[in-house]
Formats: sequence, C-alpha cells, structure tokens
Amino acid sequence: MKNKLSIYGGTGFIGGRFCELYSNKVIKIERNSPIPQSNNIVYFISTTNNYNVFSEPYLDIDTNLTTLIKTLEASKEYSKDVVFNFISSWFVYGKTNYLPAKEDDNYCNPKGFYSITKRAAEQLLISYCETYNLKYRIMRLCNVCGESDLKFSKKKNALQYLINEVINNRDVNLYDGGTNIRDYMYVNDICAAIKTCVESSPFNNIINIGSGKPHQIKDMLEYVRNKVDSKSKFISIESPEFHKVVQIKDMYLDVTKLKNLGYIQNYDMNKTLDIIIENTRKNK
Repeated sequence: MKNKLSIYGGTGFIGGRFCELYSNKVIKIERNSPIPQSNNIVYFISTTNNYNVFSEPYLDIDTNLTTLIKTLEASKEYSKDVVFNFISSWFVYGKTNYLPAKEDDNYCNPKGFYSITKRAAEQLLISYCETYNLKYRIMRLCNVCGESDLKFSKKKNALQYLINEVINNRDVNLYDGGTNIRDYMYVNDICAAIKTCVESSPFNNIINIGSGKPHQIKDMLEYVRNKVDSKSKFISIESPEFHKVVQIKDMYLDVTKLKNLGYIQNYDMNKTLDIIIENTRKNK
C-alpha cells in the first residue's frame, strides 16, 4: 500500500471526484471500518450546511467530531507515522474584518452548528496530533461547484440551485440583490489542489484552497442568464434572520501558500459556469 492514500468520505461530492480522478492512488475506507490501509490519510467526512439544527441537532457533532475522533484513534493504532490530511472549510473563519482571509489569522469566530464543529474539529485534530506526535495538514476549502454535485439545494451549493432556476427560466430571489461575495472553484481544481497539498505542503500546517478571487453571486448568475438567453428575473430580498445569524456576507481566501506550492488553477469561473450550464441543459 506504499504511496496510496486512505480516503475517508470517498462517496461524497468532493471525495468521490477525488477518487475518480486519482483512482490508481486511493483506497476507499468503508464508513463502518475506521482503520486506514496506508499511512497517508485524506479525510473528507463532514456535514455540509448549518441547517441540521432544525431537524437533527446532534448530526454535526456526531459526524464532524465523534466520527473524527474514532478515526484518529484507529489511525494512531495503525501507525505512529500516519499523516492526517483534514478537509476543512472557509466557514471556520466566520466574520472577519480582513479579506482575503489568511490562514495565520488566529481569530476564527464561526456561527452555526456546521461551522462551529468544523472549527472544533480542526482544534481537536491539532491537539490530538500534538499529544501523540502525529503529523497533520488542514485544508480550508472555498465554495466548490461542479456538474457532479447532484444534491445541490438552497441550503447546499446554492449557486448551482440558482443556476438551475435561471436555465429553467424561473425568477430568482437573491439575498441583498446577490451582492454578497464568495470564492468559488471547480471541483476538479479543488481535487488537484488537495493532491498538491498532500504531496508538497509542510506538515502541521493550515492552507487555504480557493481561487483567491472574489465573485459576486449576481454577476455569475447574470453570465448564466445571458449565456442561455434566459427570461429569469432577479428579485432582491432581505436575508432571513437565521441566515443572518449563521452566515457572513462576504468571503474570499488568501491563497498565497497554495500558489507557493506551484499550484495552477485550470478552470476560471466562466469556464466552470459553462460546464455546469452544459450539464444542466443535458439533464433537463
């Protein structure tokens, strides 16, 4: 199993694509069997949004924290030379006065159960690895999009949900007119960046993965509307109270560390949108 990656969460949107792209390098670990089969672990297991508090309030804790600790325990028993590559999220930053968000900013103030447990998972991982002298990397992903995400919704990957509405000529409600800023990246680029970090990033390090470019939601949807000659109208509405509690208006990432590893992005935003448009129209 030398040079293989033990993949946890290899059936999800990002983990699944990673396994497709690098099938000769990965070993998928079954969810009910936490023991790795190689020293290099890539851990994708996670919930995906802050709305579970309404239906399953323990889900984020059980998935993002308890399952992680079980996997760390199994990894420690497997090898003292294990490297734990943890896939995190930009959500851990919470509201910040400085953009783009940098990894060395120790002030993280996330809101919402998903966001808070992802940050707690990072801290538990660091503490565990320091306690048992294990190596780790933490990768904080920007918003990820791609045609293989078949579970997009208003709560998860809202951009693709809105793109689908525009392609189908339905009017779209946009919080605050769609002026909020996000850092988006195509899933293949995300996977390639993760691979670069696993192969080249220093141990015991946090690294942002993103385009490093701010994109307004309304601008991306306007591109789609023009591209498909949609009759959709964009309607500005006020953000719901819960959204104001758990979300932030603007975020994009400083990706200096990633670029210093030699990583080069292959898909810009327009190319990414074109891929999503083509796939959405094909599956109408």
